[in-house]
Amino acid sequence: MESIRSFIAFDIEEPQVLRNISNVQSMLAETGARLKFVKPENIHITVKFLGNISLSQVDEVYDAMKKVDFSPFEVEIRGVGAFPNMRRINVVWAGISRGADELREIFNQLESRLHRMGFKKETREFSPHLTIARVKTGYRRDELARCLREIEDYKFGVVEAKCLRLKRSILKPEGPVYLTLREKCV
Repeated sequence: MESIRSFIAFDIEEPQVLRNISNVQSMLAETGARLKFVKPENIHITVKFLGNISLSQVDEVYDAMKKVDFSPFEVEIRGVGAFPNMRRINVVWAGISRGADELREIFNQLESRLHRMGFKKETREFSPHLTIARVKTGYRRDELARCLREIEDYKFGVVEAKCLRLKRSILKPEGPVYLTLREKCV
């Protein structure tokens, strides 16, 4: 049976926010660090990574999504940082300064419903963010960390979160392609 790599997320579609992310990506590129930037059309807030699911599970996951109770809410995207930390940067992220509680509540509802359906619970604490770059090598990591500290409180803007989407991730050499399989809009 065919399986697909999938996750549940809110896409970021606000043009000004995407321009601001692109501006920050340009600043990061100037450090000379070896980075792979997330394309604007792929910027999102992951609520729940599912991994590989069978095609028959798509509608089951969608049923769980439909039962999530939320109203449209604002998400302020502000600040930058790194996973796992600034000494060993693997991922560069943009933070969430408003809307994190709502995202956490949606995660908790999904986690509970999906766990009852047999999905594994997340072992790490939910940390709402937008991935904007991945580090390929440690080359010029100090310059990258310095740049991140200089823009650590960068204000990207505000988006409205109203469409929760089940996404398929197709990994390709030039970067992932994300397809929306189902969505719940409020």
